[in-house]
Amino acid sequence: MPEPLSPRELLALDRQHVWHPYGPMPGRAAPLLVESASGVRLRLAEPVEGQDELVDGMSSWWSAVHGYNHPVLNDAAHGQLGRMSHVMFGGLTHEPAVRLAKRLVDITPEPLEHVFLADSGSVSVEVAVKMCLQYWRSLGKPRKQRLLTWRGGYHGDTWQPMSVCDPDGGMHELWQGVLPRQIFADAPPAGFDAAPDEAYAAQLRELIGRHAEELAAVIVEPVVQGAGGMSFHSPGYLRVLREACDAHDVLLVFDEIATGFGRTGALFAAEHAGVAPDVMCLGKALTGGYLTLAATLCTAAVADGISRGALPVLAHGPTFMGNPLAAAVADASIDLLLSQDWAQEVKRIEAGLWEGLAPARSHAGVREVRVLGAIGVVQLDHEVDMAAATRAAVREGVWLRPFRDLIYTMPPYITGDDDLARICAAVCAAAREG
Repeated sequence: MPEPLSPRELLALDRQHVWHPYGPMPGRAAPLLVESASGVRLRLAEPVEGQDELVDGMSSWWSAVHGYNHPVLNDAAHGQLGRMSHVMFGGLTHEPAVRLAKRLVDITPEPLEHVFLADSGSVSVEVAVKMCLQYWRSLGKPRKQRLLTWRGGYHGDTWQPMSVCDPDGGMHELWQGVLPRQIFADAPPAGFDAAPDEAYAAQLRELIGRHAEELAAVIVEPVVQGAGGMSFHSPGYLRVLREACDAHDVLLVFDEIATGFGRTGALFAAEHAGVAPDVMCLGKALTGGYLTLAATLCTAAVADGISRGALPVLAHGPTFMGNPLAAAVADASIDLLLSQDWAQEVKRIEAGLWEGLAPARSHAGVREVRVLGAIGVVQLDHEVDMAAATRAAVREGVWLRPFRDLIYTMPPYITGDDDLARICAAVCAAAREG
């Protein structure tokens, strides 16, 4: 075993060698050093702002819905580790992947029937786009190669996903002129409970109809636009998209990487609209935050179309596709979720967020407070002072990760009422000082 390093030594090496997400190299601010995690708490290697542990208000970027160090998920990982941690998926298969695929087909909207297991959410979107493009090429319509989406979206950091992220206000503005040119509708009008705006619905129909000859697919985040702005929209627009895509022979893709597995109050956000896509992307909470894994599901029609082409296979095969360790934990995580009254827990969290975040409405600089399911958002009228907002939250004993003009929380579903109130107090403090 190597000699243990002190927190100071670790942070020095981190600054020298480790490139953190969405940050410069070297980093401008030292990250907090986490020693361990259990339940909803992150234990720090040394105290920060007087706190040696923090309540996690982020579910580790929305994935750790069961919290940390959960005995059921630990047992699943340990049991699978004793059998095999990995085996290639080309020409081989194994029980964890088969069970997981069957489970995903059972719980997602019909007629999704086939499952491609990928490494990460962004890769699952790459696979979804490739499915759609290859489908049309296989049917002799290679001109159908563009995508339509609406502004304010975020679908990942790899190439095709970047092309359907918001082209102006998003993180990928740098790549304009290099990425494939896609078609963008205006962002959907805000408000989950708002009646659909007919003028906006007409815009969606018109755009899809006008570009139908070149459109392979429409891709959107259903109900919640996540990292693009944490905004909520009426499920009615999903029905408009489904009808317009059917009318004009265009595929429909739902990116449920952030919304899947109960986060919005439905198991999948598509259920709010009562419609099903042709292709669905899942990730984040799929393994309960234990291991990286994602899935792209499609209908039999999409799979059959690809199989009729000159190249009758989906030309994609990640090395760690169907990783048995990740698949076993994912299956256990879904079992754990469905064995409990997860919907009631999300409703409880939603009520607690509405109550706990209400005081933020009176803070100077707060534009809006909004809540949906286990998602709470405070939007400011200015860019967040990241350092000040983070310090304010840490002083309250909570870990948050604000961005742009947003201070938000997506707590684990196991978060108790006292910890939820603490998270809300931290969001309010961050809004005051950020």
